Amino acid sequence: MTGPLSHLRVLDLSRVLAGPWSTQTLADMGAEVIKIERPGTGDDTRGWGPPFVEDGPATGESAYFMAANRGKKSVAVDIASDGGRALVIELARKSDILVENYKVGGLKKYGLDYASLAEINPSLIYCSITGFGQTGPYAQRAGYDFMIQGMGGLMSVTGERDALPGGGPQKAGVALADVLTGLNATIAILGAVAHRERSGEGQHLDIALFDVQVASLANQALSYLVSGTAPARMGNAHTAIVPYQAFETADGHIILAVGNDGQFVRFCEVAGRSDLPADPRFTLNRDRVRNREILVPVIADIIKARTTRAWIEVLEAAAVPCGPINTIAEVFEEPQAKARGLLNPALPHASGGTVPGVASPLRFSKTPVNDTVAPPVLGQHTREVLADVLGLDEDEIAALLTSGAVDGL
Repeated sequence: MTGPLSHLRVLDLSRVLAGPWSTQTLADMGAEVIKIERPGTGDDTRGWGPPFVEDGPATGESAYFMAANRGKKSVAVDIASDGGRALVIELARKSDILVENYKVGGLKKYGLDYASLAEINPSLIYCSITGFGQTGPYAQRAGYDFMIQGMGGLMSVTGERDALPGGGPQKAGVALADVLTGLNATIAILGAVAHRERSGEGQHLDIALFDVQVASLANQALSYLVSGTAPARMGNAHTAIVPYQAFETADGHIILAVGNDGQFVRFCEVAGRSDLPADPRFTLNRDRVRNREILVPVIADIIKARTTRAWIEVLEAAAVPCGPINTIAEVFEEPQAKARGLLNPALPHASGGTVPGVASPLRFSKTPVNDTVAPPVLGQHTREVLADVLGLDEDEIAALLTSGAVDGL
């Protein structure tokens, strides 16, 4: 593996999305990620479908699993067995980072909690990902993305306004609480790596979906803290910028994202309404925000007069931010997506076929990422890891396979 983290080994005891998203990012950056999975079933998301890949021998791998597990080694181990538990403890001894998302205290009975493993590997960076963290009255609760989006405030500012058709709370179309938690876990891990390089010390990282969701409210949270008024759902409009929303065109929709007063002047010139910036109700953004109920219907009528493509052409020429509302199929047809290589169309898969993937967004000039290794089949690397990392011989591996402590190809 290449990449800035190619000197690190990660023991991945996580499942579903938040933890695997973090370890996938570490794998992209070159870390050796050993994913521990239950024999027979593996990560829960292996069965989360359809859709499943149906490319010849690769049939049966879920799209969901593939989204968060590229570049990893799968080792099927029964941690409830004495033999399996001993193997994972030994892997932890030989690892730099461990990522887990069991319920609080759930790994203690296996001797896989931070306190136990820190005794045998004081430099281990141990990252726990839970719904609500290791402390507090909700620590024992399970946490899932949908409920965290609701409890953490995101759904209160997502969706159309209550008074309009279709109004009401709406979750994001992607599991953002999970993805953002995975990214924050990665940031915390990299911070702990930097600390260990200076001190030699490992540490326990306590990352919670709820904490991440609240922190990710960004300007919406501060708007409440400053004003004392909780922001409300505004559909596709922006609370503090006007015009900054979706508008209907003659043949579809367009996003108009006017971020400053100069852009508003240029938009009005293109739209044939140079009188609008001269109106004191609309001259400055703060004026436009206060008078959005007057201005937005005027702009809506203007936008309806031309097609989406016609607007994009003239607005881009005038340096006014805008864009279409693409389907995911259309995303990958965008010239920019093709130029940046955002689609990995055919990653060689262990079963003999190929699977598609989405490229990592991380770009390094000196240590490029490796995002072209397909997600593993269950137990694909059991023998390899037991032999190469733990130094077991064929007889020892065969005995473990016979006992059911491990499974593999």
